Amino acid sequence: MKLKFRGNNGPIDDVIMQLIELAGDIGRPHIVREMILASIKAGQEDEGRVDLKLMNASLKEMRYTAKVFRDYRHIKKVAAFGSARTRSSEPIYKMAQRLGKKLSESGYMVITGGGPGIMQAFSEGAGPEQSFGVNIQLPFEQKPNPVIDDDSKIILYKYFFTRKVAFLKESDAVILFPGGFGTLDEAMETLTLVQTGKRNPLPIILLDEPEGNYWTDWNRFVNEELLAKGYIGNSDLKLFERVDAVDDAVERINRFYRRYHSLRYIGNQLLIRLNSEISEKAVKALKLNFSDMLRANGDIYLSGPFPEEMDEPHVRHLPRLVVDFNRRDFGRLKEFIDAVNRN
Repeated sequence: MKLKFRGNNGPIDDVIMQLIELAGDIGRPHIVREMILASIKAGQEDEGRVDLKLMNASLKEMRYTAKVFRDYRHIKKVAAFGSARTRSSEPIYKMAQRLGKKLSESGYMVITGGGPGIMQAFSEGAGPEQSFGVNIQLPFEQKPNPVIDDDSKIILYKYFFTRKVAFLKESDAVILFPGGFGTLDEAMETLTLVQTGKRNPLPIILLDEPEGNYWTDWNRFVNEELLAKGYIGNSDLKLFERVDAVDDAVERINRFYRRYHSLRYIGNQLLIRLNSEISEKAVKALKLNFSDMLRANGDIYLSGPFPEEMDEPHVRHLPRLVVDFNRRDFGRLKEFIDAVNRN
């Protein structure tokens, strides 16, 4: 029988709905129905390869991720990437400890890969109660560190791609320490997702030790090879910031959330929710200075909540800026949010 996600599948739909009702407490049953149909369709299409195993493991990993993070949605979290090989005697290790501690004292939780090196240092500073570990199964290096080991907030992943989704889905800021291939992969993945609008803007901070040149050299490559040859645009350079002091990293994160709260797309409009009011004069200046990132004849104006936001009662009281964003210039959108926070 050929099954359809949107349409009538006769007795199959009846049985699925009976199963959902029997299980009880199912939120968004229409989505759960499609997930069940996707599983059945995958089974029908299976050719004896590893596809079903991959789909099964991925679904279970993402379900468990949502379960672990569910009770902490109201707390902002900062993810840290860096080398698993950094030794505790190195200055950058000490910086990671201090930064984890400062962020914890500022009310943030932290997310690391749960392994040694920078990951362990960051969690040591924050403490186990404020730390998540999203660990990966590897034959070397990536065993859970003693700070997070046996904690209920550690998750073990089979696949890197589900682990990356967890990192970036749950983080409100990203700190990148010096590291190897994995760190650079995570840096580029984060930047690509924000640059293309697949992840909402967030602080992306490149942290060097004082007089360090790791990210300075990387930034030189980005400017001389990527920007100069037209592979990226000028506004893409606004997606990240380099600092070499712990206090500067904390200040950049706090500043990003000074007035900006969150955003949501409704139809063709972008709603930017604010922690505090912004004046009409400031809105007019924003429209003038950021007209290049608007759709043709687009506008920026103040608003209350939209009817479509009634599923988010915790933000209903917040003032909003409605932006006719072109959904293309995400570097400029990051600059726009920075400007909102300055006003």
